Amino acid sequence: MYALLIGAFLTDGYARWVPGLALFGMYGIGFVVAPLVAWALRGTLLRGETPVFVMELPLYKRPSFVAVFRRMLDAGWAFVRRAGTLILASMVLVWALLYFPTHDRDGNSYPERIAELKSAAEPEKKEGEAESGGEEEKPEDTPDQAAAKKEMNRLSAEWKENSYLGRAGKAMEPAFAPLGWDWKLGMAALASFPAREVIVGTLGIIYEQGEVDAGDQQQRDELGTALRQEWKDDPVRGRYGVPVALSVMVFFALCCQCASTLAVIRRETKSWGWTAFTFAYMTTLAYLGAFATFQVGRVVVDWLG
Repeated sequence: MYALLIGAFLTDGYARWVPGLALFGMYGIGFVVAPLVAWALRGTLLRGETPVFVMELPLYKRPSFVAVFRRMLDAGWAFVRRAGTLILASMVLVWALLYFPTHDRDGNSYPERIAELKSAAEPEKKEGEAESGGEEEKPEDTPDQAAAKKEMNRLSAEWKENSYLGRAGKAMEPAFAPLGWDWKLGMAALASFPAREVIVGTLGIIYEQGEVDAGDQQQRDELGTALRQEWKDDPVRGRYGVPVALSVMVFFALCCQCASTLAVIRRETKSWGWTAFTFAYMTTLAYLGAFATFQVGRVVVDWLG
């Protein structure tokens, strides 16, 4: 996500050191905020004497393969049994909110129409043509195949817009507005709470770019171009594109968007209260950080004029 937004908004027209500084700054936020939050909690919710921490060091010797393997199995099964249930439940919930309803207002099925377009967009194989295991240059799409892919991406974006999560994003758009976000960014952020890396793929679908691999630079560049193109015509994102991009990145730097982390907190503390508190305070902190970033950035842009 950092590579996507920095590459889209902080490369052209900026000094060569700006993208690196922006990336360093996003990680630096965590190093600065973490001790401040720990200090604040130590003086409020976690008052009292610091408990004595004593850990007995084991004997230094060559590790036993059997012991290491058994420990690996025990830890892995404990994670799957305890943390995996929450992760699976959250992912299924987000999938369902993005998948349903499956029909448009006229009763047409999105999955069936997309499947038909996908078949039309795939290159036809000649009779007797054997599949090669090596890497071969893919033939260019015919006009009909390109049109089918474009329509398929448009239909996928429409499907997500009409999904329950898309409707939630539109309903919550007034809450996202102070951050400089529209419903599309808000919906992508909501979809990424179980795992933050989901935002790149979600944005790819929303902006009609199809499934985007976060590790593919070409696909990221194409999605970045689509973001710039659409934001250019928007009265807020068109003028304050960089503050909006920084706002999104700051939100992701501070928010707890990882179901596995929350599951481990629940397992270690044996308390849903601490888990909910962690999620709530980090989300609030992320919102305030994104709010301050956009508002200050907007003032700077207006001042530079």
